[in-house]
Amino acid sequence: MSIQLINADALEYLPTLEAGSVNLIFADPPYNLSGQGFLTCRGGKPVTCNKGAWDQIEDLHAFNLAWIRECVRVLADDGTLWISGTLHNHPSIGMAIKELGLWIINDLIWYKPNATPLLSANRLAPATEVIWVASKTKRYYFDYKMAKKLNGGKQMRNLWVLPAEKHRTPHPAEKPESLLTRILLIASREGDLVLDPFMGSGTTGVAAKRLRRRFIGVEIDPDYYAIASQRIRGAGEADLPEYAQGEQARLW
Repeated sequence: MSIQLINADALEYLPTLEAGSVNLIFADPPYNLSGQGFLTCRGGKPVTCNKGAWDQIEDLHAFNLAWIRECVRVLADDGTLWISGTLHNHPSIGMAIKELGLWIINDLIWYKPNATPLLSANRLAPATEVIWVASKTKRYYFDYKMAKKLNGGKQMRNLWVLPAEKHRTPHPAEKPESLLTRILLIASREGDLVLDPFMGSGTTGVAAKRLRRRFIGVEIDPDYYAIASQRIRGAGEADLPEYAQGEQARLW
């Protein structure tokens, strides 16, 4: 399967892609959490959150509108767009999706039962992320039978209980392979083209390669690009389990 990895700014690279050429887009964009006003936990102690220059954006909503607009252009008419976020950026993502006229399919809640405890005692410990799921038309690819099989034969709901996994790389926002594997199995077919405009540590690319999807990954940070490249190269195509073979999906 074709794997293309690009070390570039997504806003500069996306315009080079052919319109309507991508079957599935998963995006985990910057949350704009870095800076002196934000704290994170490191070694059990609160420290200033500094993920890198890529996570410091002056006008977050304008940025979200720009890259989502390009994603809409390259997305196939029956493709879907999955955008991960937290309370810090998902209101802007939801507004951008509506402003660009997309059809909202789901607001998917990923619940992490083993989420990191909160150091402060003035709020509830965050244990969820939101994933917006949208399409250009109401006829989008969705493998309902696959979703049921992945959920033990029961209709899958929009609350996904998936434990956070120990990070395989130094990337601070690394997503678990179980999450991306589930998304790709439900929202794409073998041979489809999957795009991740904010590739990070390469989890989407690993899942795409193992599930025999074509993949384009774009990452602006050269260090994370190198990490993702090595990780994806080292991933082999998996022997697909029976439930991942020969499924007939629906266009809704």
